[in-house]
Amino acid sequence: MGGRKLWLAAVVCLSVAVSSGAALVGAPGFAGAARLEGAAGLVRSAVDDPPEYGPAKGTLVIVGGGNLEGTGIPEKFIALAGGLEAKLIVVPTAGGNKNPDGTIRVYKEADVIAPWIKRGVKNVKMLHTHDPKVADAEAFVKDLGEASAVWFDGGRQWNIVDSYMNTLTYREFHKVLERGGVIGGSSAGATIQGDYLVRGAVAGAQIMMTPEPEHEHGFNFLRRSAIDQHINTRNRWDDLTLVIQKYPTLLGIGLSEGTAIIVTGDRFEVTGKWKVAIHDNTRLYQPWEKPYFVLSAGDVYNMRTRRLDKLGTGSPPQQPQRGRGGNGAH
Repeated sequence: MGGRKLWLAAVVCLSVAVSSGAALVGAPGFAGAARLEGAAGLVRSAVDDPPEYGPAKGTLVIVGGGNLEGTGIPEKFIALAGGLEAKLIVVPTAGGNKNPDGTIRVYKEADVIAPWIKRGVKNVKMLHTHDPKVADAEAFVKDLGEASAVWFDGGRQWNIVDSYMNTLTYREFHKVLERGGVIGGSSAGATIQGDYLVRGAVAGAQIMMTPEPEHEHGFNFLRRSAIDQHINTRNRWDDLTLVIQKYPTLLGIGLSEGTAIIVTGDRFEVTGKWKVAIHDNTRLYQPWEKPYFVLSAGDVYNMRTRRLDKLGTGSPPQQPQRGRGGNGAH
């Protein structure tokens, strides 16, 4: 009924605009046709305005790694999932598909789900395979198809890509969001949620941009983004600069440990212990500035408009100058 009311309201608005425009088209100094076109644009926006960055339904919890005790982040994730009775899937795959000697790594479900059991979650299961053929099987995704929440553990993000990209499991991850569920993850489990896969090189996490085409993209839950983590403890504040210089249409998001963004649609709120660095190529930077700015807990950022909607302090935000200015040099 909500969608029908919105449509009817839009039709009424357009009818009023058409009537007003018809009377004003011939009025001196007034562009009636432009007014009509603008009104039609507003109607289209009101009726069909899907997010450009975040999921149309559901929520993302994207965490910068580290110890989450005392941050409130796991508790927030559980609440978004539907509470302690919600069906949660934990994916440990970033921890590695193979041991150093080349043998297939085996995960013990009891160990993987133990942190969530400790938090009181009643219905939690592990999902893992090293084999994309297994990940493409109906039997493998049965529990995932019933889940309201998925959590990706940390490690190396390219392992997750190797196991699940373009499989039935990958599609079922996206369906969790389509059902209004929540997807979360920390460290590698944060980066996998973006579009460009930062630090996706098999050779090492110190390589910011992988030379391997198969490891260039994450699961794109948060579109048009590149996500980095551990930026405070590993001094990675500037590292996304190279990525945004090469791919200027992306939004770069660097997360401190114990810190998360909670994404709904095109907006997110910062929560947790410390800071989030935003690499926004549309913002005007002065020559003496770093090519990013920093958000704190409680700040609400709009990715579509590239503007702060709210400061965590409650004060109105000062909006930056927009434009292409500055070359990011520092």
